[in-house]
Amino acid sequence: MIPRIVAAAMMVSCAAPAQRSRPAGYRTWNEYGGGGESIRYSGLDQIHRGNVGKLTAAWTFDTGDAFAESEMQCNPIIVDGVLYATSPRLRVFALDAATGRLLWRFDPEEPGRAPRKIRNRGVTYWNGGAEGARIFFSSRHFLYALDARTGRPVRSFGEGGRVDLRRGLGRPPETITLSVNTPGVLYGDLLITGSTVGEDLPSAPGDIRAFDVRTGAERWSFHTIPRPGEFGYDTWPAGAWKRSGGANNWAGMSVDRKRGIVFVPTGSAAFDFYGADRHGDNLFANCLIALDAKTGRRVWHFQTVRHDVWDRDLPAPPSLVASVRGGRLVDAVAQTTKSGFVFVFERLTGKPLFPIEHRRVPASTVDGELLAPTQPFPVLPQPFTRQAFTEEVVTRRTPEAHRAVLARLRELETGGPFVPPSLRGGVIFPGLDGGAEWGGSAFDPESGLLYVNANERVQAIRLVERPSAAPAATSGALYELHCAGCHGADSGGGSAPSLSGIGNRMPASEITAVIREGTGRMPRFAALPASQVEAIVRFVLTGVSEPVKPGPFDPPSIKYRRDGRGLILDPDGYPGCDPPWGTLNAISMDTGRIVWKVPLGEHPELAARGVRGTGSENYGGPVVTAGGLVFIGATNYDKKFRAFDKATGKLLWETTLPAAGNATPAVYEVNGRQFVVIAAGGGKDRQPSGGFYVAFALPRQ
Repeated sequence: MIPRIVAAAMMVSCAAPAQRSRPAGYRTWNEYGGGGESIRYSGLDQIHRGNVGKLTAAWTFDTGDAFAESEMQCNPIIVDGVLYATSPRLRVFALDAATGRLLWRFDPEEPGRAPRKIRNRGVTYWNGGAEGARIFFSSRHFLYALDARTGRPVRSFGEGGRVDLRRGLGRPPETITLSVNTPGVLYGDLLITGSTVGEDLPSAPGDIRAFDVRTGAERWSFHTIPRPGEFGYDTWPAGAWKRSGGANNWAGMSVDRKRGIVFVPTGSAAFDFYGADRHGDNLFANCLIALDAKTGRRVWHFQTVRHDVWDRDLPAPPSLVASVRGGRLVDAVAQTTKSGFVFVFERLTGKPLFPIEHRRVPASTVDGELLAPTQPFPVLPQPFTRQAFTEEVVTRRTPEAHRAVLARLRELETGGPFVPPSLRGGVIFPGLDGGAEWGGSAFDPESGLLYVNANERVQAIRLVERPSAAPAATSGALYELHCAGCHGADSGGGSAPSLSGIGNRMPASEITAVIREGTGRMPRFAALPASQVEAIVRFVLTGVSEPVKPGPFDPPSIKYRRDGRGLILDPDGYPGCDPPWGTLNAISMDTGRIVWKVPLGEHPELAARGVRGTGSENYGGPVVTAGGLVFIGATNYDKKFRAFDKATGKLLWETTLPAAGNATPAVYEVNGRQFVVIAAGGGKDRQPSGGFYVAFALPRQ
């Protein structure tokens, strides 16, 4: 029997308002997300509803950089017929966008260094006119400037072509874990960027900074953990700016260049799941912040989660949209969330364009925790995911799966989207990866529809006590203190991969380097003394706990950590909730109503048994075109790249990629021919990795 799923398309009336028409321009893709507005819209229409079924691969480029569990999330940019992108090993390269021929390549790593997973979503292009064009990108804690013609570092930028982003944050640089995985935005001669920082303590602060594109000098900084005398300082304990971390922009940002405003979504404060050390609402964590792009001055802000203990980072740049109000188009900004909400605000003032209610939410039962009594809920737009995991939505894939997940559910505390983490364990639904995630949303100016892909998986957050400083004198206790929250107390995997048998996959020297320098979502543990790193490595390889000479490292002062178990799965490894497990949604920015919703993705082994339309976990966003199409890859398991009718959600075309397309496509034109290109990197959830870029076009006449 096919499990309950959403209908193929839930249709409502959607006549475009008279005020809307096809906008001029939007025929290039020279910025991440298609432009500073982050609407992922292309005005090209050579490929349209009537001929999309004829699309074929025009060229394929193999980076040659794929390795076990590598990923590739890059949204390439195309300028004057040249495509700029990154590889799984974070090499930057330029291709002839018409043929896929390699023009140049730059490797920021030392020769011979073992590959390490580093997530990167693209690069930034600056046209300096007579000064030459530059490509900006980040690798680890360095911001690089490359000559766009040759790929060589611009030596006049920073120190020999790069800037150390650990400097200027008010902490000793050598103790800071920091990187940048999403390209910054340009405003004039400023490159404005956020950062990825540690999600546990110690963690760097998430300052938003603007750098001079010519010299690399810092021009302004906005403190997301306010300092004395700054707005929001009283929403933290005194002196929090010296010791707290997070509240960072890892997802990227959008810019309204006409108004001179940059819109910055931020993540939660560290530690993500327990905040007894940070009583208060914690501005500017979990905020959409409008900043003066020239000075960094705050224009307005809205906090989507107060005192976050659910890891509800704002996951993607907001889309700069237009919404019909009172018979006129109002410039607005729409921010999607992991919770399945969309918040929509007037762009200049921050006034909500749809009602927002502050509703009472449960208090924490964990000692020392003090949660906000209310949280904001948008009345409209409609949530694009389910909001509570109840017995009614427990999987019915098989009777055995239903019974197993139901038994697990009854062990946990349940309710709406703000069930607090607890020692018993609280359900969070949708899970920690959304709802919406980093791929971002696409907006169609012609119809006013916002397209959002979503995950619907269920997780539990259970808190356990951390070891105190004294027991950390053994290697097993060090592992429990620093590693078990992600990899599990038994090293069998939790929110991070299993470490079982890691010695067969990676030498001790490489494990040491990963701990020191980080990889993927894992931060670098720069502050750990060498003796403790070596002890953790021996414990991971042997499972034997041994005494360790105490080092100078000061363990986190907070009492609890997450237990490492997260996803609630059935005995066969499928999500514990009824399908859909992944969806693509079209939401009207005029009415706030969902116009259509379709499952996105399948599990091939279930489809082979007749269980179709389940949707699946998906990462990477959609693009929408004037040709009436929504293109999206994203799905983890079936490796498909699809085109949907943007008005109805009807599937019009699909093809299989060499690896999952966990990235956002780009749409461009060279010599009168329209292309759609996507990175096929795979590697998520133990799926095969790849390093391919595949460009599609109509056959030549």
